[in-house]
Amino acid sequence: MKKFIQEFKEFALKGNVMDMAVGVIIGAAFGNIVTSFTENIIQPLINCIGGSEIGGVIEIGSTGNYIAYGAFISAIINFLIMALCIFLMVKAVNKITSIGKKKEEAAPLTRKCPYCFGEIDIKATKCMHCTSDIDAE
Repeated sequence: MKKFIQEFKEFALKGNVMDMAVGVIIGAAFGNIVTSFTENIIQPLINCIGGSEIGGVIEIGSTGNYIAYGAFISAIINFLIMALCIFLMVKAVNKITSIGKKKEEAAPLTRKCPYCFGEIDIKATKCMHCTSDIDAE
């Protein structure tokens, strides 16, 4: 049992797990903000423009069952807002991480012989084609 607890402690206290837990908590809080934004700002604006309730329901026959199309539309709007925010955040993080990483051009491995213009190794002091002595660069 002690080994199990020790393994769990090592797993739970790893940096990646803790980062993921913080991300999930922040994501849930952000989801609540987006839901509130949709229900309290977007829906009233749509209701003013369209003149109908977005939070409505349709009764199916006279069975007492309802289709809550307003809740479905709200969920779609929530999803689109969340997807846009996540896209923008990932794009910003990728941009920030790529700023310091400039693609360096690889140093050339060969050069031209000044006498016969044959291709030789960059470190060569004698041309393998014309056997001329070449100054090291």
